[in-house]
Amino acid sequence: MTSERQAILVIGAGDSTGGAIARRFARAGYVACVTRRNADQLAPLVEQIRSAGGEAHAFGSDARREEATVELFQKIERDIAPIQACVYNVGGNVRFPIRETTSRVYFKVWEMCAFGAFLAGREAAKYMVPRGRGTMLFTGATASLRGASGYAAFAGGKHAKRALAQAMARELGPQGIHVAHIVIDGAIDTAFIRENRPDLYEQRKGADGLLAPNAIAETFWQVHCQPRTAWTFETDLRPWAEPW
Repeated sequence: MTSERQAILVIGAGDSTGGAIARRFARAGYVACVTRRNADQLAPLVEQIRSAGGEAHAFGSDARREEATVELFQKIERDIAPIQACVYNVGGNVRFPIRETTSRVYFKVWEMCAFGAFLAGREAAKYMVPRGRGTMLFTGATASLRGASGYAAFAGGKHAKRALAQAMARELGPQGIHVAHIVIDGAIDTAFIRENRPDLYEQRKGADGLLAPNAIAETFWQVHCQPRTAWTFETDLRPWAEPW
């Protein structure tokens, strides 16, 4: 490991947004460290990055488990490269009427959205603060800003994540750490949406009426690259055809 090597850690590197973010940073020379609960599902993403000339490492890790998160950060910092950027991109979008929302569902969504974000943010801070530099990016949603019918669990978890990011930004900004919350407002053009909500393409006048993962990733990269004289804490992204 040399001082020139820098890693991005994407926790929740799925097939759309998280994967696109990892590819964008890898294209700029960052070592892409990507996680999902099942590491085998990351094989296509790792192959894409390596085929393009980048470096990537896959980890199977449950973001809700403290010991797993601590070990993940330790391994990357020790064996691969300093983590210069950390993205928490774990989902949790479920819809249940309030009378049908079980305590198990509510707690699991909170773990995925908020508790896992806390664990990742705390561990990232342990390494970034002594170096006096680093970026933490938290993926938000419409539910981060307002609750909607059927989304009590999701909105609760996303509101909590946004509050966490605000508190961390105010605490860590003066120590040289850029913390930002990026609100994704709208459906993303993914295989899941194409298979389950084909009506959206007609409503939004085609695929460019939905959020494109690569375009989202470009914003994450731009926020990471901002000079410390003009940092963004929160920005929101939506396609031109999205009602809001």
